[in-house]
Amino acid sequence: MPELPEVETIVRSLQNGGRGGQPLPGRRIDSADLLWRRTLADPTEAEFLGRLPGQTVQRLSRRAKLIQVHFDRDTLLIHLRMSGDLRVELISSEIQKHDRLLLNFTDGLRLAFNDTRKFGRVWLTDDPAALTSHLGPEPLDEQFTAADLYARLHLTQRLLKPLLLDQSFLAGLGNIYTDEALHRAGLHPLTPAGQLDEAAAALLLEAIRVTLREGILRNGASIDWVYRGGDFQNFFRVYGRSGQPCPICGAPVQRIIVGQRSTHFCPVCQPQGD
Repeated sequence: MPELPEVETIVRSLQNGGRGGQPLPGRRIDSADLLWRRTLADPTEAEFLGRLPGQTVQRLSRRAKLIQVHFDRDTLLIHLRMSGDLRVELISSEIQKHDRLLLNFTDGLRLAFNDTRKFGRVWLTDDPAALTSHLGPEPLDEQFTAADLYARLHLTQRLLKPLLLDQSFLAGLGNIYTDEALHRAGLHPLTPAGQLDEAAAALLLEAIRVTLREGILRNGASIDWVYRGGDFQNFFRVYGRSGQPCPICGAPVQRIIVGQRSTHFCPVCQPQGD
C-alpha cells in the first residue's frame, strides 16, 4: 500500500507534472465515467456524475494517505489502498483492464484511477475536513512537536509498531516507514509507548521525519508492480531484509509478526527492554 512518501510523490506529480503526465490545475471536467460502482464511497453515483462536470481543478494536496483534488466547489478524496494508481493521459488512450474511474477534461486529457484489487475508494464532498477529522497529526508538520508526541505516547500502553500504524495516532505511516524509522531511532517495535521518555520521543519524531523526507526525496519505494518510479527500496535499512546484515552493526536483521504485520528490526541496534 502506498504510504506518505508515495502519496506525496503522486500529489506533487499531479500538481506540477511528472511520472509521465501533465499537471492538473486549471483543467475543467467535461464528464466522468464510473467503471466500478464500489469505487465510489460517497455520494450516490447519480449525484457524483452530476456534480463533477464544469468544475475546475484548483490544486492538489495530501492528508495522511489520501489524495485531495480540490475543485472550485467540491473536493475529490482518493485512497489508493492496496493497488490503486493514477494516470494522466489523452482521452483517446485505450482504457486499461483495471480502470475504475475516469475524469475527462475539456482539453482532451483524462485522469484514470486504476485499481487491480478493487480496494481503492473515492469520495466527493464540499467538506473534506469532515472526512479527515479522525486522522492524527501529520508527522512532517513543524507545529507538531516532540513534546506533543511524548504526550500522545503517554496516553497509551500500546506497543510502538501497531501504534505508529494507527492513522488516528499519527497520519501517513505504514509498514515500511515505521520499520525504517524505529530502526533509525534504535527502538524495538514491541516497546510499550508509555515507556519512552522525552528524549526518546524526540529521537523517534526526528527519525520519522528523516525517514519520510528521504522517502519523498527518492520518490517513494517501488517494491511491487503497483507503485511506479521510486527507488527508496534500494536504501532500506531493515524492511524486507530478514537475515541480511544491519547496515549499522552487521547483525542479521530479524523478522517477526506484530499485529498480523511483518516487522523487521535489528536485535542489536534495537534491543528489547525488560
